[in-house]
Amino acid sequence: MTRTRKKLPIGIQTFADIIEGGYYYVDKTPHIHRLVEEGKYYFLSRPRRFGKSLLVDTLRCLFEGREALFDGLFIHDKWDWQARHPVIRLSFADGVISSREALDAHIRHQLRAHRERLGIERKPPPLISSEFSELIRLTHEQHGQRVVILVDEYDKPILDNLLAPERARELREGLKNLYSVLKDADPHLAFVLLTGVSKFSKVSLFSGLNNLRDITLSEPYSSICGYTDEDLDSVFAPELQELDRHEIRSWYNGYRWGGQGVVSVYNPFDALLLFQERKFSPYWFESATPTFLVEVLKQRGVFTPALTTWHSRPALLGRFDVDDIATEALLFQTGYLTIKAIREEIPNRPTYELGFPNQEVEASLNEALLPVLGINNDSLDELMVRLPRLLKTADLEGLETHLKALFAGLPHDWYRNNPIAKYEGHYASVFYSHFAALGVRVTVEDASHHGRVDMAVDFAGHVYLFEFKVVEQLPEGRALQQIKDKGYADKYRGQGKVIHLIGVEFSSDKRQVVGFEVEADAS
Repeated sequence: MTRTRKKLPIGIQTFADIIEGGYYYVDKTPHIHRLVEEGKYYFLSRPRRFGKSLLVDTLRCLFEGREALFDGLFIHDKWDWQARHPVIRLSFADGVISSREALDAHIRHQLRAHRERLGIERKPPPLISSEFSELIRLTHEQHGQRVVILVDEYDKPILDNLLAPERARELREGLKNLYSVLKDADPHLAFVLLTGVSKFSKVSLFSGLNNLRDITLSEPYSSICGYTDEDLDSVFAPELQELDRHEIRSWYNGYRWGGQGVVSVYNPFDALLLFQERKFSPYWFESATPTFLVEVLKQRGVFTPALTTWHSRPALLGRFDVDDIATEALLFQTGYLTIKAIREEIPNRPTYELGFPNQEVEASLNEALLPVLGINNDSLDELMVRLPRLLKTADLEGLETHLKALFAGLPHDWYRNNPIAKYEGHYASVFYSHFAALGVRVTVEDASHHGRVDMAVDFAGHVYLFEFKVVEQLPEGRALQQIKDKGYADKYRGQGKVIHLIGVEFSSDKRQVVGFEVEADAS
């Protein structure tokens, strides 16, 4: 049976518009029903464009008792439609707020719009905290039902100003002044949800609001936002025609919030744009990759091969504040790394293994980092045209020439002025990132040893196995032999692909490739 195609809800964050407008909708009400049954105060972090605003609006319609919108959905026959709650929804999603005065004005505008909508006629007090507190209390009294508070993108004013820490701290204090009201308002509240990208520490932002349950890594809510494979195969089945299902999964699936039993999800923005445009492209990455992220990675000299397998303790993953942002927390919370596995070498002391969620993010982030690593736009343009041709034809002499030119082209002034050049492992970062930026399948065997990278590139029927050495650290002539000694080629045999063993040696003093040995795998 052929299913009827519907409209794609690209950019639509209003639940009623989706239901009434004939758009595809993935039913998230099983998660919502669990939320309401299990508690009252919640916090959820997800990367941008992951459907948080739609989730918030769905909750608004539910608590307001708009029953017709939920006809046919999981929650319809499980909800008391007679109990309608007044809803106060605050959003910081629109625009860029760059001062405390602008933040206060934005908050006051929203609070006074709610006073008018909810029929609160008393003149508001001068303090924002008092105005918010009074709005909650008077709304409860006037409507006879406890109030629902929904805050969308609670942290965006801070995130937009992280490159200006003093301003970010001012905005943090302004938001703290607002959110601190919620704890004492408990007798007047039915349900509270705050959503955002980051998980700022409760001490710095929520000021004693310690009853928020953080469901960011709660396994039952791992797919509360985003689309699963099952969603694509059922809800979006009509859109899959003539698209490579395996390629869809490789390019866009892979976001995970939890352990081994958690279902991975797609960013909805990617999936919907793919269905509309019918071609693979980094839709999510290109929509708004923060310059702040690239700048932080540059200043901290991040060893880019390590991004493929990064280990973190839970405490570090959740540590995020204006003055103390762990690199892994920044990358995880903004969606550039995701959880690959959770391990417990010691009982009840888990460590997270992080990595790129999918091919889109790995290729796009590495491309964005190439200028940071010293590869200018002209070289980048040549790379994108020349390197795939060399790999397709197994032109190893051309590949040697290309790699030598790549490193020789890094300008001397760049080494002198760029902080990342001072870090051990810079050469391996350039080597790995310039392959990964192509979007070809790159596997890093050992991302823990700075200054070297053992890497496989699988492309167009060929597998290239690289061993990378810095000759000032190890004797010359050992790179190729080490590929053989470690048996890197073993797992690639029997796939019908041509395997090439390549030893690359780099001199940190001369800043260039000084050795390039090639051998075909004889097995």
